[in-house]
Amino acid sequence: MRWNVRSCSRWTLYVIVDRASAGPRALDELAAAAIRGGADALQLRDKAASARRLLDEARVLVALTRNARIPLIVNDRADVAAAAGADGVHLGQDDLPIPEARRLLGPGRLIGQSTHSLEQAVAAQAQGADYIGLGPIFPTPTKPEYGGIGTGLIGPVASRVRVPVVCIGGIERGTVEQVVEAGARRIAVVRAVCAATDPEAAARDLKAVLMRHREISSRTFHPSI
Repeated sequence: MRWNVRSCSRWTLYVIVDRASAGPRALDELAAAAIRGGADALQLRDKAASARRLLDEARVLVALTRNARIPLIVNDRADVAAAAGADGVHLGQDDLPIPEARRLLGPGRLIGQSTHSLEQAVAAQAQGADYIGLGPIFPTPTKPEYGGIGTGLIGPVASRVRVPVVCIGGIERGTVEQVVEAGARRIAVVRAVCAATDPEAAARDLKAVLMRHREISSRTFHPSI
């Protein structure tokens, strides 16, 4: 197993710091709150930002995550991730292909890819993804073009891929138990933290659920999930 994959396997709570969901909050304040709440990885997502503004935002968050010793992943933009010194990039199905992103970032940085089916998950692994995002598990306004795929795909993906799987999409305090009971060991959240009244407390609550289930089920579920 590659070092990159091993590092991802330790994650439980992956928080996407999203400009569109943040409201009036500063992104660095949200990131700091998520870190205090126990986030194992952060992703910066600002789809409306220019490359220059995204680079500036990424550099601010890199300073926070370096101090906390957790990775910062930049959504979509491998070039910005490289320029900012971020730890990796997360790609959609229509973004730069994984091999091209790897050429830009080199072997030591993380590359994740969003997948919405078993076939896409298998393909992402074959192309060299260090982890995959699986979802949206439930319908979510951040991905209105996709309906929820449900929890039934978690098991089949677990049986076919070896890289860590991060379940995403509509996961919040009211649905997280359903997702982990289906076998998920890692989740990514956006609004559940970014739009929470108390982002730190929201992250801490989700992390507690994940850690409790990981302890109970660590010998039962597939290690990549």
